[in-house]
Amino acid sequence: MTASNPLLQDFDLPPYSQIRPEHVEPAIDSILADSRSAIAKLLAEQPATPSWESLVLPLNELGARLGRAWSPVSHLNAVCNSPELRAAYEACLPKLSEYWTELGQNRALFEAYQALAASPAAAGFEVAQKTILDHALRDFRLSGIDLPADKQKRYGEIQMKLSELTSRFSNQLLDATQAWTKQIHDEAQLAGLPDSAKAQMKQAAEAKGLDGWLITLEFPSYYAVMTYAADRALRQEVYTAYSTRASDQGPNAGQFDNGPLMEEILDLRRELAQLLGYGNFAELSLATKMAESTEQVLGFLRDLARRSKPFAQRDLDELRAFAAEQGCEDLQSWDVGYYSEKLRQQRYSISQEEVRAWFPIDKVLSGLFAIVERLYGIQIVELQDFDSWHPDVRLFEIRENGERLGRFFLDLYARPNKRGGAWMDGARDRRRDIRGELVSPVANLVCNFTPAVNGKPALLTHDEVTTLFHEFGHGLHHLLTRVEHADASGINGVAWDAVELPSQFMENWCWEPEGLALISGHYETGEPLPGDLLERMLAARNFQSGLMMVRQLEFSLFDFELHASHGDGRSVLEVLQAVRDEVAVLQPPAWNRFANSFAHIFAGGYAAGYYSYKWAEVLSADAFSRFEEEGVLNPQTGRAFREAILARGGSQEPMQLFVAFRGREPRIDALLRHSGLSEEAA
Repeated sequence: MTASNPLLQDFDLPPYSQIRPEHVEPAIDSILADSRSAIAKLLAEQPATPSWESLVLPLNELGARLGRAWSPVSHLNAVCNSPELRAAYEACLPKLSEYWTELGQNRALFEAYQALAASPAAAGFEVAQKTILDHALRDFRLSGIDLPADKQKRYGEIQMKLSELTSRFSNQLLDATQAWTKQIHDEAQLAGLPDSAKAQMKQAAEAKGLDGWLITLEFPSYYAVMTYAADRALRQEVYTAYSTRASDQGPNAGQFDNGPLMEEILDLRRELAQLLGYGNFAELSLATKMAESTEQVLGFLRDLARRSKPFAQRDLDELRAFAAEQGCEDLQSWDVGYYSEKLRQQRYSISQEEVRAWFPIDKVLSGLFAIVERLYGIQIVELQDFDSWHPDVRLFEIRENGERLGRFFLDLYARPNKRGGAWMDGARDRRRDIRGELVSPVANLVCNFTPAVNGKPALLTHDEVTTLFHEFGHGLHHLLTRVEHADASGINGVAWDAVELPSQFMENWCWEPEGLALISGHYETGEPLPGDLLERMLAARNFQSGLMMVRQLEFSLFDFELHASHGDGRSVLEVLQAVRDEVAVLQPPAWNRFANSFAHIFAGGYAAGYYSYKWAEVLSADAFSRFEEEGVLNPQTGRAFREAILARGGSQEPMQLFVAFRGREPRIDALLRHSGLSEEAA
């Protein structure tokens, strides 16, 4: 079986096209069995005073082998989902959860780590090694190492159940997104939509053997309708379907309903936190983050809300007045995107659609690469002839002085059976292996942009350009690390509320004239972005930034309050409504079920951590203000950021790294200024 199972082979890049659902479970079973016996042998042979070489390195090898097999499976489940692969993936989740719980509750392993941390040799370790040991001992405690046997058992059961429930949440959301479509026979119903959106809808219909146009709930299709469709009833219908996905409301009410799963997930998270001696899951979440207390997080979010809400109210009042002039007296949620775009066009003579022509994908990529090459002294080269999961996927290599630093896959376009949103995940970590050889990192960068249609290249909106830069920032954090220990290289070991610093930081170049000159050029003529269009784009940068800020704060406060207060008798919807009453200026309809599709907190890593986006935005805006002072393409400043932040991974506490780059602790004023929410902007 080993010979025929690609997941059990030693490969450089994953053999994606050869991986079949039937390979998954046997490979994971085999690797877990091998790992268990290797750990037992390792502990039996451990010297009285363990060394890094006798303890940590062999464990890293075991982790790398498991990761090498599981990472491509997990990735394929997100980008090429099928019933067979999903079943194989889900069959492994409880096994993996059980294995990690066993490891975290292995008393002999814990004591070996304690002995290593207390050894004379540890005093001379480099900072990354000391941090790794600190985090390892902390994580043993967070795995219930100090609990009595019955509570340890319960901890394991909870973790296993949570891995199953969060995966089911994600699956039901994907299924619900795909379960609704609307076929349009009369093009007049699509009045207002740009040709590119209609071409994409025609392509979607043809792919299903249908005539006319097919509206789906994949984001490019949904966004086009909400932003441009003149037919208000159509906007309402699509908004209703989208905002009630996986819930008890809307056209598919009760199908794929995530409501019961959310309650169960929250109950289990609360029980887990209390088992470990925390009052609630929000407190447990902060045990591994930069923020020091729930009060600090809530204070930070409420302070931002207090400062932002007057700007949001002003934005909404202007939008309502404008919509009324256009004949819409009762502005509803499905009208906001449409009239906002019309107001943006009227005020700044600019539309996302007009801008699209200036951002063909290859120009954006070459400009993005030129920016980071200049800042960080690297070269990015496209590679050919590699194994892939889809024909659209591309592969690039980052080099420095001719040497490979790392590689990344790029999967940019929306398609069926692919999870929505955009993300980066590490496919392989940089580390020095047990033979002393340096293993280079590999990343997957995934987006859901509108693909090329009608012979034109894929053209991005400026929002999509920003998304690409964001995910690329995560990619650089993973790929430009200089740390050679797996547990602190790249984003490993980085506090979750600091992990968005490099990603949000990269977005700034999408707004700088020097950056825009590199990433834009008309797809037909190649001519640069005209000066007047650039001026209009920059003028429109903070259009409705008050509304956008309170929306993000609503999500952040809802997530944190939900995990801090669960068990107080309020339902998920009641917590959400209380937060909206506090910070929102526009209330969605009562049947809106946003929470049921909030995968970040119910199926991703952001539970009681969504505030990280705003927390890290303070860091990223303040870090970028040094570039504003010294030159946005200044290579010396770029190298300083690379060495202080990107190269260090999780080897030190984020605040220490920030201060090393900025020379002081972060201040909020740069964020408020960039968002147009400072007092002088009022």
